[in-house]
Amino acid sequence: MNLNDIHRGVQTNRSRKRIGRGPGSGHGKTAGRGHKGQRSRSGYSSSPLFEGGQMPLFRRIPKRGFNNRFAPTVAVINVGDLEEHFQDGQQVDAESLKTALLVKGRYDLLKILGNGELTKKLTVAAHRFSAAAKEKIEKAGGQVQVLPGKKPVVKNKQKVKGKIEGQG
Repeated sequence: MNLNDIHRGVQTNRSRKRIGRGPGSGHGKTAGRGHKGQRSRSGYSSSPLFEGGQMPLFRRIPKRGFNNRFAPTVAVINVGDLEEHFQDGQQVDAESLKTALLVKGRYDLLKILGNGELTKKLTVAAHRFSAAAKEKIEKAGGQVQVLPGKKPVVKNKQKVKGKIEGQG
């Protein structure tokens, strides 16, 4: 055996099938499309979800819930993460969280949650705080700064009955 004989006759890339090039090619005349029918015509296209008239999978499976496209994207950080990544007396805001790689990507609101323990005195600026997070930050001697942002929509539960003032 010689080294130059090892790959002789082996093709790494298969050549494309040349269809519609006469009877000698083996793919002449109907060019592999068969006789008549929808798929034999030029311009035929089918949805990748079409299952030949069978009830499609996306209609067979149950649908649940609702996904609000307009809801703000909330980045979440726990108090325990602040304990690990920040020194005593530091300012915690969106830029410092990004440099510490605690938040990545695009978000609308920043929320601090109360999972974990906090012993360092930090000044934390975010759009939202859970009650537990606020309590832990203030208990450690830190400050909480609520940033302005999109407020959660709370519908008015009282319905006004009767006439509106100023109308006769």
